[in-house]
Amino acid sequence: MPQENENTVSFTKQRENENRVDSILRTVYRALEEKGYNPINQLVGYMISGDPAYITSHNEARNLICKVDRDELMEILIKNYLKV
Repeated sequence: MPQENENTVSFTKQRENENRVDSILRTVYRALEEKGYNPINQLVGYMISGDPAYITSHNEARNLICKVDRDELMEILIKNYLKV
């Protein structure tokens, strides 16, 4: 019979350079803005669905966002939002 673990399991993941992710996110945001999209709505759509079609290919934004793991992006966004 497997032993039950009463401890909380910690989720850790090797982190990409936050500055690189920040730069990519800002570039994608600007590209979406330049093309007349609402960047927040488009990024949320991408984050929820994982479908890169939410991100314009203008200025290589789609290629850039695909280089960032969505879990890593969410982790950085939450960390910065909560300022922890």
